[in-house]
Amino acid sequence: MPSLTVDGARTRAAALSVHSYDVDLDLTQGEHTFGSTTRIVFSAVEQSSWLDVRPGELTSVTLNGHPVDVNGLSDGRLALTGLTAENELVVVASMLYSNDGEGLHRSVDAADGLTYLYAMSFLDAAPRIFACFDQPDLKAPYKVTVTAPTEWIVLGNGAATQVSPGRWELAETKPLSTYFVTLVAGPYHQILGEHDGIPLGLVSRQSLAEALDREAEDLFEVTAQSFDEFHRLFGYRYPFGEYHQAFVPEFNAGAMENPGCVTFRDSMVFRSAVTDGERSGRARTVVHEMAHQWFGDTVTMKWWNDLWLNESFAEYMAQRVSTDATRYTDNWLDFALVRKWWGLQADQRSSTHPVAADAVKDAAGSLDDFDGISYAKGAAVLKQLNAYLGDEVFLNGVKAHINANEFGNATFADLVAKWTEAGAVGLENWAQNWLRTPGVDTITAERTATGIKLHRTAPAAYPADRPHKLTVGAYDAAGRGTSVPVLLDADVVEVELDPSVAVVVPDAADDTWAKIRFDAESLANLTAVLPKIEDGVTRAVILNGLRDATADAELDPRLGFDIVLAGLPTETSDIAVQTIVRWVTSRLLGLYLPVEPYRARLAAVLTERLGSTPAGSSLQLAVARGVVELTDDATLLSGWLAGDGVPEGLAVDADLRWLVTLQLATLGAVDDAAIDAELARDNSSEGVVHATRCRAALPTPEAKERAWAQITTDAELANYELYAACEGFWQPSQQELTAQYVDRYFAEIAGTEKLRSGWVVAWSSNLAFPSYEIDERVVGLAAGLAADEAVPAGIRRAVGDKHDDLIRTLAVRAAFPGE
Repeated sequence: MPSLTVDGARTRAAALSVHSYDVDLDLTQGEHTFGSTTRIVFSAVEQSSWLDVRPGELTSVTLNGHPVDVNGLSDGRLALTGLTAENELVVVASMLYSNDGEGLHRSVDAADGLTYLYAMSFLDAAPRIFACFDQPDLKAPYKVTVTAPTEWIVLGNGAATQVSPGRWELAETKPLSTYFVTLVAGPYHQILGEHDGIPLGLVSRQSLAEALDREAEDLFEVTAQSFDEFHRLFGYRYPFGEYHQAFVPEFNAGAMENPGCVTFRDSMVFRSAVTDGERSGRARTVVHEMAHQWFGDTVTMKWWNDLWLNESFAEYMAQRVSTDATRYTDNWLDFALVRKWWGLQADQRSSTHPVAADAVKDAAGSLDDFDGISYAKGAAVLKQLNAYLGDEVFLNGVKAHINANEFGNATFADLVAKWTEAGAVGLENWAQNWLRTPGVDTITAERTATGIKLHRTAPAAYPADRPHKLTVGAYDAAGRGTSVPVLLDADVVEVELDPSVAVVVPDAADDTWAKIRFDAESLANLTAVLPKIEDGVTRAVILNGLRDATADAELDPRLGFDIVLAGLPTETSDIAVQTIVRWVTSRLLGLYLPVEPYRARLAAVLTERLGSTPAGSSLQLAVARGVVELTDDATLLSGWLAGDGVPEGLAVDADLRWLVTLQLATLGAVDDAAIDAELARDNSSEGVVHATRCRAALPTPEAKERAWAQITTDAELANYELYAACEGFWQPSQQELTAQYVDRYFAEIAGTEKLRSGWVVAWSSNLAFPSYEIDERVVGLAAGLAADEAVPAGIRRAVGDKHDDLIRTLAVRAAFPGE
């Protein structure tokens, strides 16, 4: 199916105005198909246009009472001719359920055999559910009716009423873009509530009912607090009636902001112990999706290039509202260590793009830009803009934008106009440098005889004059700090700080978007001083600076490793502990550094730390996970599974047992039979995914061939199992075993587009890439595949990004050869 271009969208939007959709779905037709009848009322000023529909079988189409030849359907488009001023189109089709997380996804829970459905209409997926004019700026109200098995419940964008056994009617919605239309149907466990006149609901699979009951109080509390804060900030009440939060299986994204019925991946219904950081992460996701109800749902972008208006705004508000309105206060720490790092990597790849891009990509190509730039960089820039404008001007502009464009579409220019009306000055120049120019500045501290100089350097490929409002921190040998606010609006700015301090940290409060570099004296002192700095965000800024300088081949990775290792024995943040472990396992071991002795050194520090962490604490769980991922002590791990030698307070529950089993599988200390036994103990859908990952990690030729067949040939494999097979396959300790699959990846991965579609194709291509094969030959293979325009765009983007990572890794190895 050809993806819609911006020119095509503008042409159709100029020709059509959609008045209403009536969608009737029959979910009782069996395991593979469902019935879909769509009635669209619209006006037209042109005599021809086209309809989007991707059926299993197109049964009939009637335009103004006259049949339309269904054989005219080609690549998901049906030409419409003979349009009049007012039109009624009726489309009857048999649609296919999906197993890739898009369209109407069907999942059977391994725990009890129950079937669950949810609709994901994002981007090009809506026509897999109902016939439509699929673009964001052709909004219309929806009425949906559903026939379902009598034991099911049904939810959607409008309030659902069961009018007879198995027959449901959903209330007409406000005008929605096609990509917001959703349906949740199945024997879900449901909990209802209410806040400030807004009916609330939570649903999950029945096998997660006990966990949802346990988590409901926290979820409802965060939801209520966030509604109150958004109402206060925007002065505009939530407009979509009921507010359901559906935790659904095999969901690709973290969540989707469908008005009235937000869908989340159901791993957020915690069935095992989780860290405090993971709980706060769930709260931020709840707040992020709620922010979209105003910015994205009430006011929607006209085309996908302004997707950042949705995602950057929601990302910024998630950090801000979670901090101000809920009990979760580590949000900006997580932003620095996790979200911002994600964006900084994206902004330094060849695939970088402006936050506010020009409208040049088609809809499918725009999916690639749902990345760390559109989320994290945009949020960081909005944080800078808020500091630049002041909160009153910032919020007044947002309020005016929502009120002026409610239930319609708007552009970035429309928002700039409202900020300007609210009192902003010079926004066009600011926006040109920050939003319309890609790349990330580097800020370096230099000591002088009398103070500190800050140097600002823009990337040569993307020159810009970006002002940075930040603080510079100075820390003595005991970790005591002083800070000075600075407006870095020139390439060199003098800062009044004592140049004899032990460590100088530019942007110590993580206020801007930049790469931070430390002077030589600060680097020499960090091993001793970092553990003594109390502020977690400042420690995060330091860690990011070390990670980035290492990736740029400016800092010896051995020194970066030594500094973070020195900080681990006193690190109190579970987010920081997990970030350090993730950096070492995903960037250092087997890539920038040999696996040994660095794996053993980190494992030893974590094992020692495990003995001193408070029993039952979040920090204990984070450290224990690190031990499991890095130890080669199969006896220790097997003992934990048997209940022997488990640290006091640590629950070796279902998810931790699977993490232990994965490491044992990687070490070759268990076999298929042992994995089968663990699956019999946890016969849930989660268990099936974990087992798939463990089997793929086994160091045997049979296991690798089985996993490779799943990745490259199995069209029926559910998306989560596919991802798990990819994640387990490549291991730095198994390179000899997997060497034959390097060439097979480049020969076969493009063919997976014939098995799957959309998000899952790109993400599985990313996960299945042979990241541990670091040589020029693989660089050439990756460059060739990324440049092949016959290959789907999502695969080319994934491979291109991995190519960039390979180039960086080779540069680090060349600059700092091993012992």
